[in-house]
Amino acid sequence: MGSSFGQLFRVSTFGESHGGGVGVIVDGCPPRLALDPEAIQAELDRRKPGQSRITTPRKEADRVEILSGLLDGVTLGTPIAMVVRNKDQRPGDYSEMAVAFRPSHADATYQAKYGIQARSGGGRASARETIGRVAAGAIAKQLLARAHGTEVIAWVKRIHTIEASSIDPASVTLEAVEGNIVRCPDAACAERMIERIEAIGREGDSCGGVIECVVRHAPVGLGMPVFDKLEADLAKAVMSLPATKGFEIGSGFAGTLLRGSQHNDAFLATEDGSLRTATNNSGGIQGGISNGETIVLRVAFKPTATIRKAQQTVTSSGEATVLEAKGRHDPCVLPRAVPMVEAMVALVLADHLLRQQAQCSLW
Repeated sequence: MGSSFGQLFRVSTFGESHGGGVGVIVDGCPPRLALDPEAIQAELDRRKPGQSRITTPRKEADRVEILSGLLDGVTLGTPIAMVVRNKDQRPGDYSEMAVAFRPSHADATYQAKYGIQARSGGGRASARETIGRVAAGAIAKQLLARAHGTEVIAWVKRIHTIEASSIDPASVTLEAVEGNIVRCPDAACAERMIERIEAIGREGDSCGGVIECVVRHAPVGLGMPVFDKLEADLAKAVMSLPATKGFEIGSGFAGTLLRGSQHNDAFLATEDGSLRTATNNSGGIQGGISNGETIVLRVAFKPTATIRKAQQTVTSSGEATVLEAKGRHDPCVLPRAVPMVEAMVALVLADHLLRQQAQCSLW
């Protein structure tokens, strides 16, 4: 019913924003993987609310409980169940929204589809659902790092009209990304981004932007022809995140302005016979299969749908009304979405790594 993702490395999330808790079951993780629970918690700390002045003030510790699948810190090969209890619940903040649909939110479509919905905080449509994804992604990251030294790093590239254009995807570090509250490794640009988010937030409004993500040391050969191309699965993964509105990989839409002679990635002769290209307009994927170059992708996020400004809408019975949302909401989702993007990318790569091993490693 839309709550599971992946084939061999498969995750299923559960829970609602203002219910008892949220979590995930990870099935297919290989046995005997030494797992660091603190690394999982560290990823959740990057995602949690209340972490800075430009995020929602909701206070949640988001402490993860690992219920199954581990013995003395080592995976058993059985399902890994993780849960985070909700502590700072305020369903009363959504009393008006129980009868009025929030513009550009999921309220109206959920009601039309199911005839019932968990209206407090958006239920499954809330970004709080992504706790399970981030926890599972933290496991996928550890699997990728151990298996192939693969590294997944994302950062905020643009907020509203302010874009950091001087970031080198080949050298950006996690320390630089985490060096400021907006998670942009360009410190000067980050200050302007923070000022923009605060100014828009003071007006009761919101803004969106773009997150860029790189995968370094990705194995060659991940991805399947035709329907399961690696970039197709990456697109589905990141576009399943709340508030996403666009995806591009490599040169993306800018590549449409080039000629083939400018865009083609020429192959280079190497001593060990490995695949290398002179440029990387393909973004590390050709024919739907990873070629060993750095995978580079970008995700567009819309402005947060729930704002404090008065907006025209209708009630669940179809009557016109005006809604001025209450509650605690991010004026910009991008700083907290960085670990979400990393998690979804890592889940795709972990799944395709296991699929590659299953199909192609016998001989």
